[in-house]
Amino acid sequence: MDPRSRTEPILRTAILSGLLLATVLMVVAASLYPGGTLVDSSSVGFTWSKNFICDLFRGSAYNGAVNPGRPWALVAIAIQSLTDGLFFIRMSRVITERIAILVLKGVGVVNIGFNFMIATPYHDAMVAISSTLSLLGLFFITVFLMRTRLHLLKGMAVACMLVFYYTIFLYGMGDWGLLAVMQKVALICSALLVLVLTLFTNALDFQRRG
Repeated sequence: MDPRSRTEPILRTAILSGLLLATVLMVVAASLYPGGTLVDSSSVGFTWSKNFICDLFRGSAYNGAVNPGRPWALVAIAIQSLTDGLFFIRMSRVITERIAILVLKGVGVVNIGFNFMIATPYHDAMVAISSTLSLLGLFFITVFLMRTRLHLLKGMAVACMLVFYYTIFLYGMGDWGLLAVMQKVALICSALLVLVLTLFTNALDFQRRG
């Protein structure tokens, strides 16, 4: 039996469990956030359409109060980093062409560290590195998806890439209002794509057909 077959259920369970747990912990962190946004320090609580996820990593909220949600957010991002890494590593075992294996495994291993460092003072640099790596990994997955019969997944992957690119464009333009919304849209798209790829793909889907 192929060793990958034995570890596949473990990887799938770890990815799905990590995705769920990170989401729950981030929601808890948001519920504990005292208040304030980048443009309005007097707002109350965490507003999903105006606050950024990185606000949850602050020791003090924008309104000056201590942020009790920070420990929950840090645990959430640590789990999310591990989950993202495992996802790309799993895809490197599903898409078995050499270049895909090297790129996806590399993205997975490196992202485990860089994603968590988004919660540090090096936030901006880590976001740039993590986003670039994730887009590289997603690009490779999308290219190889195009060779399969998974037509729904092809559309999801392309749509996800477009959302990511538009979000990065807004970041470059400094459109903080719309960016706060698109950040959540991008996270939801990413989570759904990870969920579907993890549940509904295997190595047979990516084998070349004569």
